[in-house]
Amino acid sequence: MFVRRSAAVLAATAVIGTAFAPAALADESPSPSPSLTLPSGLYGSTDPTYDGVWRQSLALLAQHTVDVRPAAKAVDWLTGQQCANGGFAAYRADPAAKCDAKTQIDTNSTGAALQALTALDTDDTKTADATTAAVKWLKSVQNEDGGWGYLPGGASDTNSTSVVIGALEAADTDTEDLRSKDDRTPYDALLGLALPCGEDGGKSGGAFAFQPDKKGKLAANADATAAGVLGSLGEGLVTDPEDDGQSATPPTECAGGDSPTPEQAAANGAAYLVGAVAESGHLESALAGAEDQPDYGNTADTVVALAAAGRPADAGKPLAWLEKNSASWAAESGPAAYAQLIFAAHATGTDPRDFGGADLVKQLGATGPAAESTAKDGQDTKDDKSKESEESEDDGGVSVWWIVGVGLVGGIGIGFLLSGRNKKQQP
Repeated sequence: MFVRRSAAVLAATAVIGTAFAPAALADESPSPSPSLTLPSGLYGSTDPTYDGVWRQSLALLAQHTVDVRPAAKAVDWLTGQQCANGGFAAYRADPAAKCDAKTQIDTNSTGAALQALTALDTDDTKTADATTAAVKWLKSVQNEDGGWGYLPGGASDTNSTSVVIGALEAADTDTEDLRSKDDRTPYDALLGLALPCGEDGGKSGGAFAFQPDKKGKLAANADATAAGVLGSLGEGLVTDPEDDGQSATPPTECAGGDSPTPEQAAANGAAYLVGAVAESGHLESALAGAEDQPDYGNTADTVVALAAAGRPADAGKPLAWLEKNSASWAAESGPAAYAQLIFAAHATGTDPRDFGGADLVKQLGATGPAAESTAKDGQDTKDDKSKESEESEDDGGVSVWWIVGVGLVGGIGIGFLLSGRNKKQQP
């Protein structure tokens, strides 16, 4: 998902309706040019053009999850990115300039920002106004089928619909009763993107597709399935660990026939994910002509999805694989990668400060401005870790489900996924 890549290559090769290009296409991640001066409140040290708001939102949300209070200037940078209509673009170099028709406001950036700002729950009026405006904008761009696409008016996809559901639920919006002009809910849209139980001889049944192809056919996609499980459950990027553990007999087969409930669809998707990681412990990215590679980000998403679906024991194998193998990937990919690993640890009750021997909280903190404080053992202590650009060659770590369509430029249909989500996935 986050594997290092070149934005230019992705923009040229990843087209909506085909597999997103994997990181293997580029040797180096995009990095700041000598003339690029990054805002002091921003997490990550590389060009934020395509993922600034996303990586900032995940970083703030992850810090909140581990009881760290982010730096005020980091929160201010995020709120300063919001357009007057309530939406967020991936990045605005000049926040003082008004958003106009050329500003690519998208649902993923807006949804991630809303989740982060809502979680922080500050008494600041500016933050409260920002969340209210974001909710209003997201509601205003709901598609007739009940879902959302990456850009307003774009065809609904599982990833975008799920990130918006999570954001609206975090902001206390009743998504079950949020109906489009065509009287459809977000869950109607997700159910329409879930593969029937008997699909592909049962091998793909219960999985979610990203979008239908040009002929209307649905293809199983592991990344979309992880997102779809969370969305169907009304969960966001962060899910709390289950107190009572995994049920004794979690479902192993697709159920619900042609008309599953959202809960059944989530259970079916979770069962599909269990099978997808059964052999190796991780998901893989695939692109024609290139070798399959471990997909760290989507594997982290799978851990969260399985935990949210009441299957923490099944999340154990991919979690253990991440603890053993994700260190180099996270160091290269940056803030959002560390955040995703923190979300996976949190969902399973694992200590993110001792994740395979690594302190994810400390490592995330080193990619941005020093936090206000951290609550540990009942005491507030200063987090003196400041941004260390030289040690953080990240590409912004565009997230798990994110940028399902970043770069849908001018409606041309080009979409590139800095996060490495591939629509062709191999279990």
